[in-house]
Amino acid sequence: MEAPLNTSKNKYSIIVPTYNERLNIALIVYLIFKHLRGVDFEIIVVDDGSPDGTQDIVKQLQKVYGEDRILLRARPSKLGLGTAYIHGLKHASGNFVVIMDADLSHHPKYLPSFIRKQSETDADIITGTRYVTGGGVHGWNLMRKLTSRGANVLAQTFLWPGVSDLTGSFRLYRKSVLEDIISCCVSKGYVFQMEMIVRASRKGYKIKEVPITFVDRVYGSSKLGGSEIVEYLKGLAYLLVTT
Repeated sequence: MEAPLNTSKNKYSIIVPTYNERLNIALIVYLIFKHLRGVDFEIIVVDDGSPDGTQDIVKQLQKVYGEDRILLRARPSKLGLGTAYIHGLKHASGNFVVIMDADLSHHPKYLPSFIRKQSETDADIITGTRYVTGGGVHGWNLMRKLTSRGANVLAQTFLWPGVSDLTGSFRLYRKSVLEDIISCCVSKGYVFQMEMIVRASRKGYKIKEVPITFVDRVYGSSKLGGSEIVEYLKGLAYLLVTT
């Protein structure tokens, strides 16, 4: 049995961007509370004008858990993943910030491992990785696996970032570090996560990895398509030139 988390001096702001996640948001919130018992945290839901009633569910959750623990910081429309994190960061009161997806592909059971790893190593960033022993992907077909793996191999070859999984979006940041690197990023959408970790590496921040199993979404439809692959290749070329 692992030792209890030593988080007495820390508060964690968990930023969860949402768009049409009505079927997932209640479960993700429940699981975060389940796995972070005894930890000081807040959940910041940045919803981009979901037409499916996601915000109504979040308001119901606020009645259950409290508006001080679940903050709804909505925006009128889809404005991009990077700007969602910037928006959430403005409202974060913790000294550490977690970013994670709302579709259950990032299981909250890994949060204690992130917190423990940061505490043990004093890292500036903890990032979840699918590509080391103990990590993996569940629910993807072969083509999706090859696309993701290929994207990371390309990035490793040209950008040498020092981490095994650049395109993942399950991370814990020291708040001051996140504020610093996010101000340097210009990418939107899928490329944003890659630019964040590359720029953090270039700035010399201490990055550590925790193996995770990424699970493809159960409810709703994936937002990754051919246009994101093209965007990724453009982003790779941009980072190669600018970093």
